[in-house]
Amino acid sequence: MLVLLLLGHTPALLLLTLGLALYLTAIELRTLKPPTYHWWIWWLLLVFLTHFVGYLILRAYSAYHRWQQKHA
Repeated sequence: MLVLLLLGHTPALLLLTLGLALYLTAIELRTLKPPTYHWWIWWLLLVFLTHFVGYLILRAYSAYHRWQQKHA
């Protein structure tokens, strides 16, 4: 994703989906603990650089975190 942005040949649809993935990441991060800015920046940069794969990793981490809290 970052290479496409640097080259300037990024389709509008790809930028729209990146914005949507970052928005969904922010919504997901609001439910997780701890809500520190370093945590937010790390996850947002991961999603920005890896796009959809980073968002899937966040969703898996979030699901595991909720499952672990439920069974603790």
